[in-house]
Amino acid sequence: MGSAANLASVTHLRPVPDPKPPPKLAERVEAQPSIAELERWATVLRLDCVRMLAVAKSGHLDSSLSAADIVTALYYRVLRHDPDNPEWPARDRFVLCKGHAAPIQYSALAQHGYFPLEDLMGLRQIGAQLQGHPDMRRTPGVEVSTGSLGQGLSMCVGICLALRLDGLADSAHVFGVLSDGDCQEGQTWEAATAAIHFGVPNLTAIVDYNHLQTDGTTEEVMDVGDVRAKFEAFGWDAIEIDGHDMEQVVEALERSRTLRKPAAIVAQTKKGKGVSSMEDRFGFHGKPPSPEQAAEALEELMARLDGQTKALQEAGGRGEAEE
Repeated sequence: MGSAANLASVTHLRPVPDPKPPPKLAERVEAQPSIAELERWATVLRLDCVRMLAVAKSGHLDSSLSAADIVTALYYRVLRHDPDNPEWPARDRFVLCKGHAAPIQYSALAQHGYFPLEDLMGLRQIGAQLQGHPDMRRTPGVEVSTGSLGQGLSMCVGICLALRLDGLADSAHVFGVLSDGDCQEGQTWEAATAAIHFGVPNLTAIVDYNHLQTDGTTEEVMDVGDVRAKFEAFGWDAIEIDGHDMEQVVEALERSRTLRKPAAIVAQTKKGKGVSSMEDRFGFHGKPPSPEQAAEALEELMARLDGQTKALQEAGGRGEAEE
């Protein structure tokens, strides 16, 4: 498994879905996935991302891995969405403001059945529906096309205002995942001002604050200082969490939708989280793993997935696995 020679046989396989399908909307109300189950799903999504980029030979793996726990908590626990009815008017909206991390969203969508799992292996191919950045016209489940840093939060505010006009502000929540690079753009802070000015009650911005960019650390490239304090200065409710502590992530997200005002969650994360050779290391942004690196990453993640699966089985199911 650790050799490059074995990589092709691994990456060209159909990504193996969890034996238990994701809960449908009605089921989720009665039986929430446990923290342990969410952590296992995050590993599944990370595996998909490594496979996708190993085949595509391009993309942003480290940025996808840093957001994996946040995206997992959203799609498997927090978001009200229905793969069988993607255009359901009262659905929550998810905007991946840091569109370069599209693989992690694509994995969550495919694992939920928005499109076949086999399509993940077409990432970044000409004519394929899974482009390098989310495309609302090509990909089921994608709300808006993103990728230009700084524009995502404005889109979130606009969606909130549209929901108000449609009488859905009390039933549909908007969640946006930003990067620290987004926070270096002035338009982000114009959107933060607009959210307060227009009294948006149903918006949560999650900052995937992993501190690394193409050219160096965020502090070296453009130091944005205390992001939590900035959002608070604009009138938002703002908290800071460990973005890889699933319990903290879930609690913060569930709390945010009860506030009835714009909420910011500054999630301290690490680039490449989950793959020890890439974790919190400079030089992987926008650079796919080599065959050797991909094989090692897959081996590490598969071992973790096996351990998580065994632990859940030994715990006897959903109830006892809850932390």
